[in-house]
Amino acid sequence: MHWDVKTVKPLSDYRIFVETEDGRRGIFDVKPYLDHGVFRELRDTHYFNRVGILFGAVTWPHAQDIAPETLLTEMIPIESIPNKALQTNAPQAARR
Repeated sequence: MHWDVKTVKPLSDYRIFVETEDGRRGIFDVKPYLDHGVFRELRDTHYFNRVGILFGAVTWPHAQDIAPETLLTEMIPIESIPNKALQTNAPQAARR
């Protein structure tokens, strides 16, 4: 489908770069999810960096996923983000 994710890359501070099949690109902040259920495992930066795509959704190896509809609703479009914010450094420790 047009909103399926075709590219995902981990960024610093528990964010991911996302590009969909229809060309929309943006940054999705995963931090609000890190204190909830299965997403707690994403606090481990090595595990967080194993982000991938399965059936058009952003996924991690142990069944965590973010649906494309959620990404599109909550991501910040790339045009409104300074280039410095797109650095791919390892995520910082989760804030509590």
